[in-house]
Amino acid sequence: MNDINLFERVSFNPILKTYIFVYVAFVLFCTIIGIPLMIIWLCGFGQWYSRHYYEKLECEFKERALRFQKGIILNIEKTIPLENIQDLTFIEGPLLRKFNLSILKVETAGQSKDNSNEMKLIGIVDAHLFRDKVLEQRRKIIEKRFGQNNETQINNNVAFEEMNETLKRIEQLLKK
Repeated sequence: MNDINLFERVSFNPILKTYIFVYVAFVLFCTIIGIPLMIIWLCGFGQWYSRHYYEKLECEFKERALRFQKGIILNIEKTIPLENIQDLTFIEGPLLRKFNLSILKVETAGQSKDNSNEMKLIGIVDAHLFRDKVLEQRRKIIEKRFGQNNETQINNNVAFEEMNETLKRIEQLLKK
């Protein structure tokens, strides 16, 4: 792995293994076809799957991007540039709250119907702090990209106010 510009390797809450086990068992229980599969899930396969899924979870917060990897059978790796992030949303359902977990949904520009530009991170330790760090770094990148800081914004506001006053004077002269 390339650790250049790595800010933080995100850690996931170990209770996530139990959440995955219970969540899948519940889904299997709710379907007629899933009830026989639930027996296999409860007899050991569920614990194995939950443990290996947790071990394969990986998220890195780099200077300019978020990289996320998950999966056992189907390995999924996504990299999202920070400047493309539009919002970071928390999702907490009743089962997630029971396990004291949350899902951090990363929403990007150009969302498609198949959610290919979306990343869902479940069970991040200190997710609220992580969200704040990502948004702060995103803000820095955008400011650097567009060369704007508070002083530039103040100067722009002053210039717009002056132009607005000039336009009002022109409008008054045209009315005469």
